[in-house]
Amino acid sequence: MAQLVNKAKDFVADKVANVQKPEADLTDLSVKHLSRDSASFSGQLNVYNPYSHGIPICEISYSFRSAGREIVSGTMPDPGSLKGKETTRMEIPLKVPYDFLISIMKDAGRDWDIDYELRVGLTVDLPIIGNFTIPVSKKGELKLPTLSDVF
Repeated sequence: MAQLVNKAKDFVADKVANVQKPEADLTDLSVKHLSRDSASFSGQLNVYNPYSHGIPICEISYSFRSAGREIVSGTMPDPGSLKGKETTRMEIPLKVPYDFLISIMKDAGRDWDIDYELRVGLTVDLPIIGNFTIPVSKKGELKLPTLSDVF
């Protein structure tokens, strides 16, 4: 009897492991807006849904890091859903206070950019499996605006 239960568990585990899952890709990070007290950045997340029906997104969690430190993190609860058999583009807004940006300016150096890592967790509700988090990360360099860009 134990062998039958183990075979059933293996069968179900194999089927669940081979279920198609949405695929995500971070494509861009850019400066969106500058204000007196902060800078707003925007990350672009493209998510492909392999199913013919929509999938609800439970939440998007994000973490923006530079120079080994977390600059900003947060979650976006219930940001919508993924359309069936399509790639959905989503914007991840990041608001960073200037005092924190100034503290990492030593990384900017002569070329006026900062090295960053953006980590995103996209939690979707898949049939049969339940909540499933797709981890996505992107490393790159972000050009900071100069005074001539601001004024």
